[in-house]
Amino acid sequence: MQTLDRNFFPMRPGQRVLDLGCGEGRHVIAACALDGMDAVGVDLSLKDLATARERMAEFRGELGEAGSEVRSENSAMFLLLVGDALRLPFEDASFDAVICSEVLEHIPDYRNALAEISRVLKPGGRFCASVPRAWCERICWALSREYHQVPGGHLRIFDKGRLRFEIEKHGFSVYYEHGAHALHSIYWWLQCLFWKSRERNWLVRQYHRLLVWDMMSQPAFTRVLERALNPVLGKSVVMYSRKGSE
Repeated sequence: MQTLDRNFFPMRPGQRVLDLGCGEGRHVIAACALDGMDAVGVDLSLKDLATARERMAEFRGELGEAGSEVRSENSAMFLLLVGDALRLPFEDASFDAVICSEVLEHIPDYRNALAEISRVLKPGGRFCASVPRAWCERICWALSREYHQVPGGHLRIFDKGRLRFEIEKHGFSVYYEHGAHALHSIYWWLQCLFWKSRERNWLVRQYHRLLVWDMMSQPAFTRVLERALNPVLGKSVVMYSRKGSE
């Protein structure tokens, strides 16, 4: 499930992209295997990185040891590393693009993470950030305290204005924003409403089945419906910016 829209975030073969907080690899794998970019994924979770390597293997075959550089079938480099967003192990201006999807809300010192992103991004490079939409997130917090009060959970709620301000304060020019994953907002509200029984709750499980079917089949009706709902109901706000003035 991709959050960024390539119409607003060109992914060019041969360029180098960092997926910061890559999790199980949804963006970093696509950037390498489908877009031909030299892709580096960084995350704190070794378990999630192991899952990302397994998923990349479906495109390429067996991969090397964790932390070793490999090449995909299109000769693009693919690398996964355990790392801290506040101390990235890369030289200044190392990347043409940086993706940071659903991560900033988890980081206590997110401003320093933005400073690190700016440091490793080339002048004129593109940055895509996404965070949970504020009003959708507030409903989740109201329905379930456990939803965000878990180790590694959400520490804050960003509104669009605050996110834009913080990004631009670190030397970026925001050029586009949109909502994403409207159908998932309802799923998370249901999870929060039935938090203690969510894994066995019939309604939660049926809605999850619907989402899986939608992602696998991508029927025209739900694609049109979600596009219509995304500006207001999208679970994520996605913001695109360029380092430096436009």
